[in-house]
Amino acid sequence: MGGVLARDLVAIGNDPACLADGGFWAISTTYEGEFRAAKFATVCTEPFPPVSAAERISGKWESSTSQNQYLQYVEKIREEIANGGVYQVNACRRLSIKSSATLDLAFAKILQSNPAPFASYLRFDESEIASASPELFLTRDGNQIKTSPIKGTKRSANEKFGNKDRAENVMIVDLMRNDLGQICIPGSIAVPDLLRDEEHPGLSHLVSDVTGQLRAGISWSEILKALLPAGSISGAPKSAAKRIISELELTPRNTYCGVMGWVHGDQAVLSVAIRTFWREGEYIHFGTGAGITWSSDPQAEWDETQLKAERLISIVGGEL
Repeated sequence: MGGVLARDLVAIGNDPACLADGGFWAISTTYEGEFRAAKFATVCTEPFPPVSAAERISGKWESSTSQNQYLQYVEKIREEIANGGVYQVNACRRLSIKSSATLDLAFAKILQSNPAPFASYLRFDESEIASASPELFLTRDGNQIKTSPIKGTKRSANEKFGNKDRAENVMIVDLMRNDLGQICIPGSIAVPDLLRDEEHPGLSHLVSDVTGQLRAGISWSEILKALLPAGSISGAPKSAAKRIISELELTPRNTYCGVMGWVHGDQAVLSVAIRTFWREGEYIHFGTGAGITWSSDPQAEWDETQLKAERLISIVGGEL
């Protein structure tokens, strides 16, 4: 991740308390809250190792949710909003393909053709994840932390973000300010950059920064408890959005919409695990989604999930 390469696995942890030992840990959480961390003895800065004779992903990707089912999902969210129980919900679906291919070739292709700011690859035990995430979940430098939620997507820099995108982004900024308020010194939370237009390969995003100063003695367990799941991939209010997601989505999100990155004492870089491939047994999965508000058009939201998937699927292999 970001040119940091970790080797020589020495321990595996399933509790965030393990991060307190000050070592270098690569971590992956699921949207549902499962935590896994791998401690490595050797950490250096060098390019991703070259991949040779690796199998390319081939075949057809199958969606957990049909287009019609997704349109109905969006309408049900809009009904929940009309009833006053929620303001915004991130609606997701899963693409899956049966393949024996490893994801190291997929990641090498991502680095070459889709150089995302938080592209990362993690493999240990039976876990293998290749991510082209554009979204920062959290950076930590001592007691200073920053999160940069993404809400708003367009195809090119020539288009303009609409009122729906801007309103959605501000909602999630407010949610993240509230989440950071659980772990930060009162008065230290700020929004130094609001509604920034960021260009990424194949599309542009609307991004904001929220910063704060951690209270003394705050543990990683407390940080993750306060912030997970990320506001940008759940919704506002978070509790209502999580309920709707659990009731209406047909498959668990698992690695998708979790968090991925590294922690080294009081330093960290963690991304939101979107634009992410992961393996479960014989299958490789990829998640895609869109933020739903009252003004959402169901067909346009389906099209956004397709847009987010098309470019990366075309790079790593297989057909949508």
